[in-house]
Amino acid sequence: MKWLMLNLIGTGKNGECMIVEICTDCVEGALIAKKYGAKRIELCSALSVGGLTPSYGLIQQCVEKSSIEVHVMIRPKEGDFCYSKEDIELMKADIIAAKKAGAKGVVFGILTADNEVSILNKRLVDLSKSLSLEITFHRAFDFVSNYKLAIEKLIEMKVNRLLTSGLQSTAEKGLSVITELQANYGNKIQIMAGSGVNETNALKIASSGIQNLHFTARKSIQNSTKLSMGEETVVDEEKIKSIINLFK
Repeated sequence: MKWLMLNLIGTGKNGECMIVEICTDCVEGALIAKKYGAKRIELCSALSVGGLTPSYGLIQQCVEKSSIEVHVMIRPKEGDFCYSKEDIELMKADIIAAKKAGAKGVVFGILTADNEVSILNKRLVDLSKSLSLEITFHRAFDFVSNYKLAIEKLIEMKVNRLLTSGLQSTAEKGLSVITELQANYGNKIQIMAGSGVNETNALKIASSGIQNLHFTARKSIQNSTKLSMGEETVVDEEKIKSIINLFK
């Protein structure tokens, strides 16, 4: 499965400056990201469940063969974003491994049982900062009960970047919250809009004032594996081109 998240800097037809981010779960995706001038990729495994921590070998190969920034998903299990002490220790070990493999940044998010930003994030932030890794808080944010309190906690923890769909299923539906976050907090933390971004709504979402846009680019090749082992997909290069061209 190839799911891309590409990062480019460009100026849109309406004058907006935009960084576009794409995600991948394979070396091929990293190479394609490089081909289109990507600044960074977010690297995951198990994208069908929202992304889990990729293997050390995959991180290393993407770093060595693509020569672009690799930001690694640190998520040990699917489901919610509540983690045990054992999970936290595993996440810490994975952050250290990601750094050793050459990663530029890490992506994680921990919530309490009441859907608040957990203080446990601070342990991972401090570790990441000590290793000179950038930190993105992922869409666990879209499950929080109080988004204003949540983003203030992330800023206090010195998280670099927030990926959000504005608490809705897609960024277009959550545009009002994304706009509010950018206007009120964008000078303290990078706000990155993601989920459901395509060539028909990218400029509308960009009108929120954000400078970071996140989208997926994959398509099925209608080739399901035997014994229900998954559906094969490939990178949708045309989608990437169409969205990037909006910001040239």
